[in-house]
Amino acid sequence: MKASIWVRMDIWVRHLVPFGVTLFLLLLTAVPTHLPGFAGITPMLPLMGVCYWAIYRPDLLPAWLAFILGLLSDIVDGTPLGVNALVMILVQATAASQRKFFLGKSFAVTWWAFGLLSAGAVFLSWVLASMLIGRVIDPLPVAFVYLMTLCFFPILTWFLARTQMAFLRDV
Repeated sequence: MKASIWVRMDIWVRHLVPFGVTLFLLLLTAVPTHLPGFAGITPMLPLMGVCYWAIYRPDLLPAWLAFILGLLSDIVDGTPLGVNALVMILVQATAASQRKFFLGKSFAVTWWAFGLLSAGAVFLSWVLASMLIGRVIDPLPVAFVYLMTLCFFPILTWFLARTQMAFLRDV
């Protein structure tokens, strides 16, 4: 028996949850906070989302969606077009390729591995953006972006895990 249109639509919408949540995180980074200097050290929330979904549901956030999120991040952040797109694809591919290692491990192992992965991602973004604009960007704000990203990871992982349990349990 063929599923009704409502059941198929429900499944389709549930498949969009990882993309939608990561897009929401991307837009959240663009919200003005009116805190002096915070815009320059905003954590890379979309990077955390791409990394999380690549580990726990790579079927629902493939590389091409990570690329789209990276392009949108470039547009929202004002970085040279393609920098975040390349970084998101590399993060998605690396995390998805190490998925078997992450599954069943403690959160401390995942956090440690994310620390390494995000350090590489932040460094690559800094190098590429510096090359494309033709001057070296001050590395101090980049270091703070990395630290903020690392500090926000446990909170965001908790939120993403709850989202996965609520919406993707049956998918």
